[in-house]
Amino acid sequence: MEKRVAHRIKVKLNAERISGNQKYGVFIENISEKGIHLITTHTKSHAEYFPGKDVDLKFYLHPGKPVNLRCKIRWACTKMPPNGMTDSIGLEIIDPPEQYIEFVKTLSL
Repeated sequence: MEKRVAHRIKVKLNAERISGNQKYGVFIENISEKGIHLITTHTKSHAEYFPGKDVDLKFYLHPGKPVNLRCKIRWACTKMPPNGMTDSIGLEIIDPPEQYIEFVKTLSL
């Protein structure tokens, strides 16, 4: 049974997960108007990835045009080395800004 509310679009985007004064590089694998799937290298600090936790994400739609997204973790699959080198995280976007929604729509064309 499909749980997604919107169609996902495959992308390859660099982004930053922001936590207080800390920034962590992540890679966005697919997006929709309401959600994002990202991957990141595994670190011990990723133990804080759990469903329900709020996360801030920043990436650039176009050069010089950053978008900041407030998200909530819906699921997380953390893989500790040596079995896996990346963590996979599903995010729900809380009140996506219009510029983000328009960006996703242009990818759907």
